[in-house]
Amino acid sequence: MPRTLDPAAHAVRRDAFVDSALRLIQARGYEQLSIQDVLDDTEASKGAFYHYFDSKAALLAAVVERTVEASTSSLEPIVDDPGLSALQKLSGVFSGIAQWKGERTDLMLELLRVWLSDDNAVVRERLRRAVSDRLTPVLETIVRQGLAEGTFSVSSPEGVAEVFVALILGLNESASRMYVARRVGSISFQDVQRTVAAYVESFERILGIPATSWPLVDESALRQWFD
Repeated sequence: MPRTLDPAAHAVRRDAFVDSALRLIQARGYEQLSIQDVLDDTEASKGAFYHYFDSKAALLAAVVERTVEASTSSLEPIVDDPGLSALQKLSGVFSGIAQWKGERTDLMLELLRVWLSDDNAVVRERLRRAVSDRLTPVLETIVRQGLAEGTFSVSSPEGVAEVFVALILGLNESASRMYVARRVGSISFQDVQRTVAAYVESFERILGIPATSWPLVDESALRQWFD
């Protein structure tokens, strides 16, 4: 008789491996992490590990997806707040993500190093898909509210949300490369400001709001990462 899978137990066991990898990546770095380290930390067998993940890269992808889920879940109080306008919610989404990352600087920097590696194209694609899946419906809800309020001028909230996420992913990749460039002194802080300002201008035009009406990222937040 075939064994019946307990979905709850399966999820708990898988999560234990992801939790362990998160801790170890933050403590040691991804490159120094081995599957044996995770097995030792969780007191699991190789067979148990490979039941959930077929490689170290697959485990990394799960870690990345976990961070996306956690960061976007933290935005729910902002999105659900009936006292906030659509523009306030949009600003809250971006500042909320920045704050979440700022509170986990070591982990974010390690994931950034992994992100930029040529060996992790599959992981980058998993991240893009995870961000798109989680963030698109959030932004669509906000855009629909802004349209109802008369703040935004768009023809398709769903389409705008999809384009918005694509731009966010582009900004994330630009920010990653600018971070590295700032560390070696090949670009100035003013270069970073100009790049971010160009993205803000694009966001404003997509939403149909007046120029400079949306302070996407304040200077102090930029300086935390780039100065």
